[in-house]
Amino acid sequence: MLTQSMSQSDFNLLNAASQTKILSELLYDNVLPFWLRHGIDPQGGISNCLTDDGEVVSHDKWLWSQWRAVWVFSKLYNNTNDSKWLEIAKDVYGFAQKHGWNTNAKGWNLRIARDGSVLDGYKSIYCDGFAIYGLTEFFKATNDAQAMDLAKQTADAVMIKLALPHERIPHFPYPIEQGTRVHGLPMIFSLVFWELGQVLGDQRYKDYALKLSTEVFDKFYRPDRDVILERIAADGGEYPSPQGTAVVPGHVIEDMWFQIHIATDRKDIDRIDQACHVIRRHLELGWDDTYGGLLLGVDADGREQVGWEHHDTKLWWPHTEAMYALIRAYAHCREQWCVEWYRRICEYAFGHFPHPKGEWVQKLDRKGKPITTVVALPVKDPFHLPRALILSLEAFKKLATE
Repeated sequence: MLTQSMSQSDFNLLNAASQTKILSELLYDNVLPFWLRHGIDPQGGISNCLTDDGEVVSHDKWLWSQWRAVWVFSKLYNNTNDSKWLEIAKDVYGFAQKHGWNTNAKGWNLRIARDGSVLDGYKSIYCDGFAIYGLTEFFKATNDAQAMDLAKQTADAVMIKLALPHERIPHFPYPIEQGTRVHGLPMIFSLVFWELGQVLGDQRYKDYALKLSTEVFDKFYRPDRDVILERIAADGGEYPSPQGTAVVPGHVIEDMWFQIHIATDRKDIDRIDQACHVIRRHLELGWDDTYGGLLLGVDADGREQVGWEHHDTKLWWPHTEAMYALIRAYAHCREQWCVEWYRRICEYAFGHFPHPKGEWVQKLDRKGKPITTVVALPVKDPFHLPRALILSLEAFKKLATE
């Protein structure tokens, strides 16, 4: 079990072998065993309403979480060829595809009961995004034609929905105010459309991904403040503060490694340079100099009032995304700031988030004390932490050979 006693020297980005050992132990000896013990529902799917110590508090299945689990376990199989991961992916896929599709909405329901009955219908386009993501990775693992048909069916419907004004797009749990556009939509769908297009060799999906990627940089990035805003006006202009000046550093950092993935495939060095710069800027902007860790939200102009709910919390996921983003940034630029920030992020994360039962505590207050407040969805699922570890191990393996 990884403990909170790890020293500064344990987090040296320049030592790929050491980092591989630390992250492998966390993934294979701690995180995945937690999910094998507590997350596999014998009636189908992943249990996604758990406490940090593994107690199942509800058997409701959020499709958001089910498809994210399909991605993780499919990716594990694709990287290890260990059939036990594929069996889990198949089980969760089978449950989600059997019960989750909403024919009228041409998308995925938000929440279903353990018996497959619908509790909440089509309420969030993000369920579609994670479905495309999970189905694409599952197809790579299985070559299942039905899975790919579902991915394309979902993607084609999403393209129609994304042409609407953003406030008309089902967007639970984040309300969209009339007359705004939100960063989360081009962010997530640029990545999932790119990966779908890459797997299929379909230029139509890749072109759509590039359109969304361009929107991130041309519309949401504001050169005058060197920030990416979470909300802008529908015409591309400024939306009034505090909602219009909200910045979510972890969200931006996650998005930038998405854009590095896309730009790397395209050999677009200038875009990778820009993404690395934005990662550094938002680490600096989001870091809490008083208590350490990344704040969930900040104001672009430094106002005390921040237009993002729970902005002063410290959540596990921005830190996991920053770890991987920094590895990718360093692999590209080889600059010292990546090394220093990787150590700082890891020291805070490993000093605050590991739970004795094997996973990470999800939510802390500003001072670093665990909280149980619902932030976004009332779920705990195997995604941000295992995904960051899987991708980080891939990246360190590549670094070790260079």
